[in-house]
Amino acid sequence: MNKTLIFAAAVLLAGCGQQNSGTSASATDAPQEEQLPLVSVTTVAKEHVPQTSIYSSTVQANVVNNIAPQSGGRIQKLNVEVGDFVSKGQVLAEMDRVQLDQAELKLRNDETELERVRALLAQGGISQADFDQLELACNVSRSNWRNIEENTVLRSPVSGVVTARNYDRGDMYAMAQPIYTVQQITPVKILVAISETDYTRVHKGDKVTLTADALPGKEFGGTVNRLYPVMDAATHTFNVEVLVPNSRRELRPGMYARVTVNFGDSVNVTVPDTAISKLQGSGTRTVFTVGDDDTVEMKVVTLGRHFNGKYEILSGLQEGERVVVKGGSALRAGQKVEVAQ
Repeated sequence: MNKTLIFAAAVLLAGCGQQNSGTSASATDAPQEEQLPLVSVTTVAKEHVPQTSIYSSTVQANVVNNIAPQSGGRIQKLNVEVGDFVSKGQVLAEMDRVQLDQAELKLRNDETELERVRALLAQGGISQADFDQLELACNVSRSNWRNIEENTVLRSPVSGVVTARNYDRGDMYAMAQPIYTVQQITPVKILVAISETDYTRVHKGDKVTLTADALPGKEFGGTVNRLYPVMDAATHTFNVEVLVPNSRRELRPGMYARVTVNFGDSVNVTVPDTAISKLQGSGTRTVFTVGDDDTVEMKVVTLGRHFNGKYEILSGLQEGERVVVKGGSALRAGQKVEVAQ
């Protein structure tokens, strides 16, 4: 009786095991639906792309004048100090006047003598040749007096600011350094080194903008005044001189400036910068495009300008193509994707 019960129990357990095994195998063998990557795309379109470049440079005075006489002498007066703004023709310093007084006295005597003989010439009391000789001597005296006067009473040749004073009143000018240095800062100029590839794209009269680190939040306008005719063989750049009116005298020589030059606009396709990837170990830039059948393809592109969160594409893409802008970090070429609506 016991043997019969044990045998029946064993048969029942074996049947249950076979049923469970069949059920498990059926669940394993059932095909599972593949989950496609979800991506966001944008359609490539053409637009006007500003061709701007930013260059670093230093503000310079438009004119720098060193104020000094032609020869040594005692300094009698100093009329201005460093930081003073002076106007063109203003007297800055005066040297010892002994030579000037002597030259002025001789000029007056020669002028008096010339007027006397002029009356004699009218009456026939002197020859024309003698009169011409006296007139020449008077002109030489006048020229000599003007030269000494210019080197005794020192005037500023430009309107500007005094940036250096190297002597004190009563010093003997020794011709080693100028007495004053005057710099014209209305306008100021900036020399910008531009690549030789842009030589034909820059013209005299072009407008530029610039900012200075010392004046945050302020932008200044300038004009291309001169293009230097030679290239630097080492850097393959050429200098462009930019003039900035600086009417408020805010820009000062020595300030660090960033100059933005606009070479015009070009019409090219653009994509958001999130669509651009870089191949590891190289400088190659790529994008993923999505075809009509939602299959992705990797394309190598050439980048142009970067502006407003976009890249200009010089080659590799055509207008109307769909480009992955989100969800492309783990994509593979030829892979099917689901495009987010």
